[in-house]
Amino acid sequence: MTTAQMQLGMSERTTLAIGEALAGRGAGSAFARLRSALLFAGPAVVASIAYVDPGNFATNLQAGAQYGYSLLWVVLAANLVAMLFQALSAKLGIVTNRNLAEISRAYFPAPVVYAMWGVSEIAAMATDLAEFLGGALGLSLLLHVPLLVGMAMTGIVTYAILAAERRGFRPLELIIGALIGTVALSYVIELMLVDVNWGEAARGAFVPQLQGPGALSIAAGILGATVMPHAIYLHSGLTQHRAPASHDVARRKLLRFSNREVIVALSVAGLVNMAMVIMASGAFHAGHADIAEIETAYRSLTPLLGAGAAAVFLVSLLASGISSSVVGTMAGQMVMQGFVGFHIPVGLRRLLTMAPAFIIAALGVRATDALLYSQVALSFALPVPMIALVIVTSRRDIMGKFVNSRATTAAAIAATVVILALNAVLLLHTFGWIG
Repeated sequence: MTTAQMQLGMSERTTLAIGEALAGRGAGSAFARLRSALLFAGPAVVASIAYVDPGNFATNLQAGAQYGYSLLWVVLAANLVAMLFQALSAKLGIVTNRNLAEISRAYFPAPVVYAMWGVSEIAAMATDLAEFLGGALGLSLLLHVPLLVGMAMTGIVTYAILAAERRGFRPLELIIGALIGTVALSYVIELMLVDVNWGEAARGAFVPQLQGPGALSIAAGILGATVMPHAIYLHSGLTQHRAPASHDVARRKLLRFSNREVIVALSVAGLVNMAMVIMASGAFHAGHADIAEIETAYRSLTPLLGAGAAAVFLVSLLASGISSSVVGTMAGQMVMQGFVGFHIPVGLRRLLTMAPAFIIAALGVRATDALLYSQVALSFALPVPMIALVIVTSRRDIMGKFVNSRATTAAAIAATVVILALNAVLLLHTFGWIG
């Protein structure tokens, strides 16, 4: 590394190294190939925090406690859908150098754009509610302080991490990656402490089943907590300017690295989600199936598995809440700027998105209930970015040579139709029109 390169910031050095890798310089040895892969890693890692946020804790806790291993197949299916749509979102940013909100603004009619923006802002509020409350709840239980105090502390920590973005994309990617690693390691530890029936877990992961209408509600919540609207928007924004690609050969190479990162990052997130359900099933399903709140689960873990298991549970919740709150704020800012061209300081956005969580806490609404309702709301907002992404990535005038294949488009349409159908059934069940 030259003296001039050493004087550059971490993000600038990463961009320079990515350019050299795309040009084919420095490749050859296994170490060099690994280094190249790590250079390209980042966008999917950041987006993947949306798949292990506090909303997942709430839905997965209820899924495991009430229905044992039987809803693991929903987690697996949702994760496969997430991989497809995150890969499409990343491709959109790499090929067009624009994010999904910007593309939608450029190619869709104005009434459609404003409707999409409105739905997306509602989804952003639901997302922020889940993520911010989750982090605050973790701090509150860990430090034995009131929830409102935990919320204030979470806001300060979140803002401090967001400030790292001023130094470029790389420091923030590394911080988020470390927090995701903390969540993943926590659940490795939890699975070592709980008694698991691995045969039943395997059956639950690969044999679809729904044990009554209540299971359908939890399944919709899992879907809303796993495939996240803001993550679909965000991924295209994270890739649109990150790496220099001035020709199709470089774009194809970027897409190969991006697809590999999506598979790895979301596989980790999916395994963490499955571990949450497995842990809840092993700890609570036999004898404590009525446990439905994060606070109750934390207090029950100490007599069941020991104080260490309870502490690890809280650390993972805290890391999840803080990191996902940061990412949610980034996504909300990107959505607003992309759809309507309006930019507000990130600190002000953070304050505005914290407000609903403070109101709910002040009204005395149970945090876990708020988390679950927010996930169901997200499942209704989810088809909007999914449909938009399928449309724009299937248009040759937008994507050129990188337009979706027929098989990819068919798979994406099928996934969107399934989600629309599940939401319709959930709506009918919620209003009592079906049993």
